[in-house]
Amino acid sequence: MTERRQHFADRTDLRAVLLDVGGVLLVPNPALVGQLASAHGGTDDVAALIRAHFAAIAAADNGTAMDWLRYEHELLVGAGVPAERIDIAAAAVTLAYTERNIWDYPLPGAPEGLARLAATGLHLAIVSNSDGTVEQTLRDTAICQVGDGPGVPIEVLLDSHAVGVAKPDPAIFAIALKALDVPADAALYVGDTRTFDVAGARAAGLHPVHLDPYADCPEPADHDHVTGVGELADRLL
Repeated sequence: MTERRQHFADRTDLRAVLLDVGGVLLVPNPALVGQLASAHGGTDDVAALIRAHFAAIAAADNGTAMDWLRYEHELLVGAGVPAERIDIAAAAVTLAYTERNIWDYPLPGAPEGLARLAATGLHLAIVSNSDGTVEQTLRDTAICQVGDGPGVPIEVLLDSHAVGVAKPDPAIFAIALKALDVPADAALYVGDTRTFDVAGARAAGLHPVHLDPYADCPEPADHDHVTGVGELADRLL
């Protein structure tokens, strides 16, 4: 595993860490996904569903585009839904996604890892492709907020819906960096996809770090990897 995670911890010029939310701090609610999966012969085990989520993201992400239909299919395969029930179960998952934001389950270890990351003294910001709800969801789950609150204080929080630009467009990173008053080459960006996060951060001049807890990435030597926010913090402290 060592060769998969290089460079960023050795830098002495870092001033900021920017983070994605989905797949980094929050994942799709396994209670809801488990309810849908078990109704079609799959599992409702939380650990198994989190594992299935990351495997599905990796399968659907080719580095230049994300196939969300493929994600839903692979999620249900990982959840143990029989092949003959995948299509009908996928329709139920699609409906659940359209009815409300289901990315509201704190990834185990992420809140504690973010608190340790704050202890590094680096500037912290959130840059998320979302639907206008991410700020409230992060506060409701006591993960983080701008300023005082129930979670870790951060300085900047950008929701793509609110700012009108989304990853991998470099412009959304530029907005965050301007607000932090930090140059791109002095910042890390931590995300769970190659398409939106690694490619977007690179295009904006940031150092990308791929959160890949199960070593699913097919390009292990192409960019830095961590298993979680806690590992990132521990390697920067």
